[in-house]
Amino acid sequence: MNLNGSLPVHIPVLLRETVEGLRPWPGGYFVDCTVGLGGHAAAILKRISPSGRLLGIDVDAGALRVAESRLEKYEAAVTLVNERFTDLKVICIKYHFYPVDGILFDLGVSSLQLDTAQRGFSFQREAALDMRFDSGQELTASDIVNGFSERELGRIVKEYGEERHYRRIAHLIVQNRPISTTLQLARVVEQALGGKRSRIHPATRTFMALRIAVNSELQSLEMALKQTISLLRPGGRLAVVSYHSLEDRIVKQFMHCEASSCLCPSGAMVNRRGHTPTLRLISRKAISPTSLEIKSNLRSRSAKLRIAERLN
Repeated sequence: MNLNGSLPVHIPVLLRETVEGLRPWPGGYFVDCTVGLGGHAAAILKRISPSGRLLGIDVDAGALRVAESRLEKYEAAVTLVNERFTDLKVICIKYHFYPVDGILFDLGVSSLQLDTAQRGFSFQREAALDMRFDSGQELTASDIVNGFSERELGRIVKEYGEERHYRRIAHLIVQNRPISTTLQLARVVEQALGGKRSRIHPATRTFMALRIAVNSELQSLEMALKQTISLLRPGGRLAVVSYHSLEDRIVKQFMHCEASSCLCPSGAMVNRRGHTPTLRLISRKAISPTSLEIKSNLRSRSAKLRIAERLN
């Protein structure tokens, strides 16, 4: 909520494409694994009401409070749960959402998280180095920045940030410890890059890498995707919106693997067939925002949507 009691401005990314891909219908049961501020959930509920149900999951309690207000008129059809989507199957069984007609993941950081300075996600606002989606977890960005070895810091920045200057950044971070705020860290990264400029801020990749490491985002995504197969009813759909190449690669590989009768690595000399496909790809290529959407919502520019359907 804002200070005046109004809901934060929220523009769901790839909203039309996502909802059309999920095909919500009156009476359907749908799961939003990252309900966030409730934008996608509201659009789904509009299609499935009055007899349908939606289970909204989010690890961020603050975001759930906003979603609860935004979805107030659908109160009887919504169950909101403050949990990690790594426990997706347990949550669905607990709340009797099994099997379901559609599952949605909208990954990444919400506008509320980015715009709340004290959360420590942004390199443009002074705040403690936090970056936790779940304020109850122990590990923070400060723990990594000030406690991890130079080698491990470099690995995180390289693997999760895809930053080619990772050695220089890790070295300068260690040299400037302790680093207590977001702006301090941003200045150190800028110094490490020697004033090199591109279309993105020099600290963008490093901050993204730390956020991914703090929240175990990639590992959590892999765990949750594996659980969707047993939860979807035949004809049910899985839709995933990702925002950087590492997430999209995991989603693409998962969907293509589950849609294939062969589990052998690409380019293998011997085909090891025998896998029964569980998914059908609805879009072989990722769906990207239109230029019009990017113009109206700059945060959508890196988004990619992939959709698959559960086979019998």
